[in-house]
Amino acid sequence: MACSPHAYVRGNTRKFYEWLGEVKRGSVPDGPAIWICGDCHVGNLGPVADADGRLEVEVRDLDQTVIGNPAHDLVRLGLSLCTAARSSNLPGVTAAAIVEQMIVGYEEVLVGRSARAARQEPNAIRQVLRRASKRRWKHLLTERVEDTKPHIPIGQRFWPLSQRERRAVDALCATEALRALVTSLSCRKDDAAVDVVDAAYWVKGCSSLGRLRIAVLARVESSSLEDGQLCLIDIKEATRACAPRYGDARMPKVDAERVVAGALHLSPFLGKRMRAARLLGRSVFVR
Repeated sequence: MACSPHAYVRGNTRKFYEWLGEVKRGSVPDGPAIWICGDCHVGNLGPVADADGRLEVEVRDLDQTVIGNPAHDLVRLGLSLCTAARSSNLPGVTAAAIVEQMIVGYEEVLVGRSARAARQEPNAIRQVLRRASKRRWKHLLTERVEDTKPHIPIGQRFWPLSQRERRAVDALCATEALRALVTSLSCRKDDAAVDVVDAAYWVKGCSSLGRLRIAVLARVESSSLEDGQLCLIDIKEATRACAPRYGDARMPKVDAERVVAGALHLSPFLGKRMRAARLLGRSVFVR
């Protein structure tokens, strides 16, 4: 925490809710029972494309999504913004202005979609969306896999799978549900076959420790577009959320289905490109 308060806050969701539970009752207002991210910090926000290539800034990590108190998302995002400002040595008045703008943006969205559309996007957001629109699978592989060759290099970030794990991945990728998910992008034919080129355990932050997290490099056959030939699939185990939920809320009991349902409500571009499944007896979601 001394090295980076921002990194500490990002990686300690459970501790955040323990701390929040210790504050005086009534300090945090009770909002309506709606889907919330449950882990709303700046690292979980970013550009997301839908199947047709349209871009919007949405929540990109919904492991903690539940039907709960929306004030929890605002407190967590505000804390994340303040610790990010502190780690960047920004003055306190700047941190206060950042949180104030967060509240202003939240209120504008509550007014309605037409008011949000009328408001011009900040220049920083336009730059992020512009850069994201130019990204292709080669850029993703260069960052995540270190090269663009059709394999996943085993090393610090990727560990080898056992034969049992690889067979389970191959079986999952052979299902019609996953094939339809991979070919849902407009640049790929709906009837294209999907073959697994390589797969490895993905060591990616705290969320992968002790859980299934597998990166799959797949090839989409019968595609005339270069950008549609290879894709990187993320298989992640879904676990019980530590974010408080309203007791009378009706949500899917299977954790992977809960994550997908929350994504469809909060980040539809991402939610429509996710599927709930089972792998090696565990509840996982695929994206």
